[in-house]
Amino acid sequence: MAACLAFLSMSPVQAQSIEELRDMPISALSKLDVTSVTRSTASLADAPASIYVITHDDIVRSGTLTLPGILRLAPNLHVMRGGPNDTVVAARGLSGNEGAQNFSNKLLVLIDGRSVYSPLYSGVYWDMQDILPEDVERIEVISGPGATLWGSNAVNGVINIITRDAGASQGLYGTGVVGNRTYDLGLRYGGHAGGNASYRLFVKRHENFESASGLDDGNRRTQGGFRFDWNATPADALMVQGDGYYGSRSQGNAADENFHGYDLLARWRHGTASGATLQLQAYYDHTARRIENDGGRFALDTFDVEGQHSFTLGEAHNIVWGGGARISRYVIENIPGLDFVPGRRDLFVGNLFAQDSIAITPSLTGTIGAKLEQRSYKDLTFLPSVRLSWKPDPTTLIWGAVSRAVRSPTPFDEDVVETIGQTVILTALSGFRSEKLTAYELGTRLVVSPRASLSVSTFYNVYDDLRSVEPAPGGFLPLRWGNGIEGHSYGLDAWADIRVADWWRLKPGYSLLIQKFHFKPDAVPLLGVSQVGNDPKHRATLRSSMDIGPEVNVDFDLRYVSALPDPHVPAYVELGARLGWQFDDRAELSVSGFNLLHSRHQELPVSQATPLGRSVFVALKCTI
Repeated sequence: MAACLAFLSMSPVQAQSIEELRDMPISALSKLDVTSVTRSTASLADAPASIYVITHDDIVRSGTLTLPGILRLAPNLHVMRGGPNDTVVAARGLSGNEGAQNFSNKLLVLIDGRSVYSPLYSGVYWDMQDILPEDVERIEVISGPGATLWGSNAVNGVINIITRDAGASQGLYGTGVVGNRTYDLGLRYGGHAGGNASYRLFVKRHENFESASGLDDGNRRTQGGFRFDWNATPADALMVQGDGYYGSRSQGNAADENFHGYDLLARWRHGTASGATLQLQAYYDHTARRIENDGGRFALDTFDVEGQHSFTLGEAHNIVWGGGARISRYVIENIPGLDFVPGRRDLFVGNLFAQDSIAITPSLTGTIGAKLEQRSYKDLTFLPSVRLSWKPDPTTLIWGAVSRAVRSPTPFDEDVVETIGQTVILTALSGFRSEKLTAYELGTRLVVSPRASLSVSTFYNVYDDLRSVEPAPGGFLPLRWGNGIEGHSYGLDAWADIRVADWWRLKPGYSLLIQKFHFKPDAVPLLGVSQVGNDPKHRATLRSSMDIGPEVNVDFDLRYVSALPDPHVPAYVELGARLGWQFDDRAELSVSGFNLLHSRHQELPVSQATPLGRSVFVALKCTI
């Protein structure tokens, strides 16, 4: 508090005020620009997909400090957490089952166009991903396949995190958080670099304490970074950004695990008077983890380039096409009981894609697209999709889609060898086939009234060649991977945005997931079909945001998750709340609480994670 007041008193000029926390009107939200559905700017009201947008205001008002916490705001995502080091994020099921060494690996996550899923196993190390929440412009969450534009691994969903232009985060900003389970410090400075150029620098320190006395399972992380935006001409824009971080996680009686990374991304965008745009992007990303006392390590370097061109052809066609290439170079060494043979490789993926949105009539639009992808381990992969949307009036959109997506093999599928002592217990399967999805979707997006909107998306997913654990032919050990599970799932994602009054907004959400999987005739049902995912059938959320006068805002988040089937985890109801007081134009004090209904509750199986405890913290934010 003293530091913040000192900041305020020393300011010689009128600086940018603290974030405006009033929610966006329903009509404005429906016109919000999104880019994840077509890889070009389009109105949310016209997007033919199950897309939910977590807005900047949503993020700021939630009070949450971490990326997984922010993702809980999306009703079409399922976020499960254990102690400080256990996080599972999934969309439309297949969240994995750690007991069968199957992990959530069918979700593509991007931060400003940089893919952060690991090509080693197709999952995400969530403890290596962090952001300053105030710098996020929006997060676009698609539930359903997005492989035609985003490639393999965009099987059940895409999370696209888009940070703010540097020009929108000017001045000095500081935040400090102290609570019973965490502390967090952030400092950012943004300025003008002359002409139409802006920049910002930031540093953040975050620490989670151990989940219970004596468990020694806390974690800590420090990150710094920058973003530079230059609108060189009215038609040309350049963005360069980078991050560096290091951290560690305690593992009880085992040695600590340390991690670090750094990345650099550049993007140039050129527009023309006709509306066509050309975009080129390149990035480098380094990530590494190491267990102390020579307990093993890996390092991964990724080089990625891509380009895309969007333009109109005649009056009916909006076309986007492009391609890219990525090389991921890794080394894995000395992990007890877990070898990769070989221990180092270069992984390659190259792709070409094209999509055409065709105005069939003024109210009917068809979208057809496909991607050709060449990757290590696999031959050329074809990833098509067809979408049809009908907009009979400005407040109604009805859409349907048929799409194909795959999760391509990784080193964990092709190269892993697991041992206990001198006994090999599991070997990878050379020639592991891609896990495949054919998805059928039907949805609608409605502006019911000036005070209410509704989105409903239904799906029927057909899966084939899902990974299974099978015994050795004619024996038992070593176990091996197989492609022995197939089946289908169906359900719906629904959410609404209701302005009860000018000062009160409600956002209810509900998801239904029915899964029917079985072993293929030539598979051996060694483990149950739940090895592909341990997912709840029902999820429901209700978010309430109230503005009590011009200075006070109150938010509640209630969520219900039904039981996990195997291993069983009971259903639970939990509540989060935040009270914010903007005591100065440039400063806010808030109190936030999460998991308030129980001192502890279990979200993941006991064999996998510790219970999640109630947390409360006080936050002070100020901008100069």
